Amino acid sequence: LATGHEGIREALGGFLAMPPTISLECEIIGQAGDIALGRGAWELNGTGADGEPVKMSGQSAEVYHRQPDGTWLFAIDNPFGLG
Repeated sequence: LATGHEGIREALGGFLAMPPTISLECEIIGQAGDIALGRGAWELNGTGADGEPVKMSGQSAEVYHRQPDGTWLFAIDNPFGLG
């Protein structure tokens, strides 16, 4: 569990050190007011500390919260889905 900018930065530090290329396709599957449930497919490519290529992919589950300016931000992001 990571919260706040610093907590999230620390939790993702290993991934960001690669530096990775990440692609994410999100889909909102349910919405109630300013809260939405989504799912996504993601793929990460990078180079590990040992110089070897790293490739990861998965299905994610997210909860979004609409901001006052109309944009959506992740309130909860589970990169490994619900399974």
